[in-house]
Amino acid sequence: MANLIGESNEGNGVEGRSNAVSGITPGVGVSGFCEQNIGVEGVSNFGTGVHGRCVKGFGVIGECHLGIGVFGKGSKLAASFEGDVEVTGNINGHPTSKITCFDVSLIGGDCAEEFDVGEAESIEPGTVMVLGEEGGALHQSRQAYDKRVAGVISGAGGYKPGVVLDKRDTRANRVPLALLGKVYCKVDANYEPIEVGDLLTTSDRPGHAMKATEPLKAFGSTIGKALQPLKEGQRLVPILIALQ
Repeated sequence: MANLIGESNEGNGVEGRSNAVSGITPGVGVSGFCEQNIGVEGVSNFGTGVHGRCVKGFGVIGECHLGIGVFGKGSKLAASFEGDVEVTGNINGHPTSKITCFDVSLIGGDCAEEFDVGEAESIEPGTVMVLGEEGGALHQSRQAYDKRVAGVISGAGGYKPGVVLDKRDTRANRVPLALLGKVYCKVDANYEPIEVGDLLTTSDRPGHAMKATEPLKAFGSTIGKALQPLKEGQRLVPILIALQ
């Protein structure tokens, strides 16, 4: 049985202001039903209008057969999420796999996609990766001007992935590979000092990029452009991914 049931044919089934309504029960804590208006409404001037909390399950479920399950409206943000977000179905009438126009502000620096890793050992973020021979699994780069270069492992330095494609809930050794945007990359300047805007390619040092000084070899093996200079040594350097 429900502790509180609100039912109304015209107005509000249940109206709660701040902590005016609290329901605790193994069943339904608060239930509101309304034919034409609001089943349950929570209003707070400075706190939280409605707070859904759950140990295991769903904190808040919005379900509607003919309208919108959950609608958010705010002068600053319509919605804020802390943690992973999963979307299935359509967004603004477009299938999620074929979104053509979608306004989203993403805090992360790059667009990444998960790939299988061939090596058994753990690969660090910032490592330059190349395509392997066995079914597309990735390996860290080990030779200069490698045309198999695929991208840089996302998550190093101050940049995190804004979007991760092909994310799977498996036990396989998979990593997010930055394909577009800004990412911190392992760079070796002992081959040639690096300036802002220099094109980078793979080097003989495993997992590191270097300045591309031979245009003919660089075609097809370029990783991106350096966003910070590096005169000597090896270091994580922010780069703009531009595979070509």
